Amino acid sequence: MGNIKKLAGATIWYGVPTIVHRFLGFILQLFLTSVFPAEKFGEVGQLYAFIPFCNIIFTYGLETSYFRFTQSVEKDRLFNTLNVSMIVSTILFSGILLIGSPVLADGLGFPGRADLVMLATGVLFFDTLTTIPFARLRQEGRPRKFAAVKLATIVVQIVLTVFILKYAPKLHAQGHLSWYNPDRGVEYFVIANMIASACSLLFLSKEFSTFRWKFDKTLWKEVIRYSWPLIAIGLGGMINEMLSRLIFPQVYPASREVSMSLLGIFSANYKLAVLITISITAFRMGAEPFFFNQSDRKDAPQTYARVMKYFTMFMGAAFLVVALFLDIWSWLITRGADKSYAEGLHVVPVLAMATVFLGIYYNLTIWYKLTNRNLMGVWITMGGALVTIVLNIWWIPQFSYTGSAWATFVCYASMMTASYLLGQKYYPVPYEVPKVLGYLGLAAALYVLHDYIKAQGLGFWPVHIAAVVELGVYLAVIAWSERKDIARLLSRKAG
Repeated sequence: MGNIKKLAGATIWYGVPTIVHRFLGFILQLFLTSVFPAEKFGEVGQLYAFIPFCNIIFTYGLETSYFRFTQSVEKDRLFNTLNVSMIVSTILFSGILLIGSPVLADGLGFPGRADLVMLATGVLFFDTLTTIPFARLRQEGRPRKFAAVKLATIVVQIVLTVFILKYAPKLHAQGHLSWYNPDRGVEYFVIANMIASACSLLFLSKEFSTFRWKFDKTLWKEVIRYSWPLIAIGLGGMINEMLSRLIFPQVYPASREVSMSLLGIFSANYKLAVLITISITAFRMGAEPFFFNQSDRKDAPQTYARVMKYFTMFMGAAFLVVALFLDIWSWLITRGADKSYAEGLHVVPVLAMATVFLGIYYNLTIWYKLTNRNLMGVWITMGGALVTIVLNIWWIPQFSYTGSAWATFVCYASMMTASYLLGQKYYPVPYEVPKVLGYLGLAAALYVLHDYIKAQGLGFWPVHIAAVVELGVYLAVIAWSERKDIARLLSRKAG
């Protein structure tokens, strides 16, 4: 139990700032839905589906490799070598994107708007250069600096975005800010993002002060052999998460305006699974270095099994918080003039449970990272990507973004299952599968019950009182079923 408490502590240390950071980012997205119509938000969604794909190429698995090799390599040598590699490759990749920006803009559905791709390249450039310094902060257990930089960066972005999109138009109308163009919107949001990313690099200047231009070619080759499969895994993951938003306008049988409007609705509602996403991100911040640090212990498999159980318990509760209170989420995204965002609320529970499956999958991936079978992870991720591609092309024309939501659900469920089965073969972990499935099944059943109650038209207060009761039932079942483990976990004597 002591190991679990250490992970809980690490998750809190890195999770709280991550939660605040992601929540502020969520607030920023809500602000965008209040100033952008669905069509414009669709453009934001498509451009920001492109950036994560490029980020995988730009970072090529070096963050995970840093955690892996700090176990056996002198840290300064590793830090310098990976930073040299990252700086050189970032300049190279950025140059390629800038040169190809007109073609990329056309391919993304922004004909003649190469400037958008150029601005996105600026975001990628600065974000990539902070990768290894952030990894070093995590590996060295420096959560305060990590939190300060993350929070300061998002605050800068929010302040700039709100000023440019809310106050600058008013000042321009009064004869000020001659540079401001009221016909632009998405561009200014990306500019604010790029400036904030540059500030993040500036905030990490002290970490870069220890960097020396020293490159160990032998070490680099060893790192690349480990990390290159992570590129394929990352790209597959981005296909699973972002492909629907990239291809939606191309495969949906309607005009670009209608397609972009529907894409904007889907993107806004996808963000409403933010509680699940934030929880998973916070967990991963603490879990990745924790898993590697525990790998040489005899009881590591038992520790991983307990982590999975507690993770699933928490994710079930997070799913219910999202799924049982959709009316409140609806109010958050429909405060602006465009009320059409609420049309997509029915996909939120599907996406929320799909994201839970993704979180479980992240837990399961430890088997191929520890056994150096990253190539197996590639095959799992590529299989999921194939499912995503086929189902999106098949279902989007028939069911619009509802088809995309269910494609995401099927994809993550299949990846989770495949990783579990292969993991039990190469690195057996005694996961409590009946309990894991039971808790997820209970959460899903309570949502179905709530959906039935809501359909009876009982009114706002009875429906939400029922939601609170249902959430309480879930927590009570968890507390009773796990009372012994929870007591040990909370005990000061444990571990």
